[in-house]
Amino acid sequence: PRFNAGRRALSAFARKGGTGMRIAGTVQDSIVDGPGLRFVVFTQGCPHRCPGCHNPQTHDFEGGKEVDAQEIIRAMLSNPLTDGVTFSGGEPFCQSGACAEIARAAKEKGLNVWAYSGWTFEELYAMEDPDVRRFLSLVDVLVDGPFILEQRSLNIKWRGSRNQRLIDVPRSLQAGAAVELK
Repeated sequence: PRFNAGRRALSAFARKGGTGMRIAGTVQDSIVDGPGLRFVVFTQGCPHRCPGCHNPQTHDFEGGKEVDAQEIIRAMLSNPLTDGVTFSGGEPFCQSGACAEIARAAKEKGLNVWAYSGWTFEELYAMEDPDVRRFLSLVDVLVDGPFILEQRSLNIKWRGSRNQRLIDVPRSLQAGAAVELK
C-alpha cells in the first residue's frame, strides 16, 4: 500500500514512462554513502516518512525539481575518479524506472551501484512491478529497512539504525533470499 500511494503521488513528469524524475539533489564525491568516491542521487518523495529521518526535505512527492535521467547520467560520468553511484532519498524505488536507467549507465562504465530503501529486500523482491525488478537487478548493495530512531547508531558503517542491513543484491537474487554482507 505504501508503494502504490507513493507512486500515485509522483508528478505526471515522473510517471510518463520516459526518463524523467524528481530529485532533491545530487552530490559529487561523497565518502559517506558507500565506499570510495560516490555520486549520490537524492530522489524526491518518500512514503515511509521515518521519524528522525536524516533527509525529511525529501519526503514531499511534489518537492524537489524535475530532471531527465540523462542529465543525471552526464553529471555522474563527469568525474573520472567516481567509484560508484548511490541512490538515496526520498525513496529511490518509487522512481525505479529512471533510477534503473541511471544504474544501467553506471554499470556500463564499471561503477558499482548502491541503493538505500525504507523497504526490506524481501518486500522489494515480492513486488510485481517490472521497474522495481529491473532496478533491483542493477543494484550491487542495498541498505534496506526503515530508519528507526530508537535503534539509531553512529557506530555502524553506511547505516543509520541497527535494523538496517547491507544486502549483497546479486547473491540475494540468485538465492531468492536476502544475503547480508559481512
